[in-house]
Amino acid sequence: MPMFQIHRMKEAPRQQFRWAPHVAGAATVRARDYEPGGQIEADSEYDAYARLRNEGRPMAVGDVLETETGALCICKYVGFESASWFVPEAKSGHEAPPEPPEQAVQL
Repeated sequence: MPMFQIHRMKEAPRQQFRWAPHVAGAATVRARDYEPGGQIEADSEYDAYARLRNEGRPMAVGDVLETETGALCICKYVGFESASWFVPEAKSGHEAPPEPPEQAVQL
């Protein structure tokens, strides 16, 4: 049986997530919005959901399950949907500095 890593959404971001409009498709999640929630062995994300509920530590909307291969799925009102970690764009450091504004010349 596969092992799932559980990521529990922190309460402040959960409130924003709960009231945001539902968007179909893959979600992008930020690691800073989550805290470790342990692991569970299950056949699928729905099996993990049921097992956690039966153990008295149910999943909530916004919580994420991560497979052994690193694939993420997020718990939404409609079930589970695929997700990915947010990766910020790396700055190259070779960007040109901004040009100073032109100053008016008085005659």
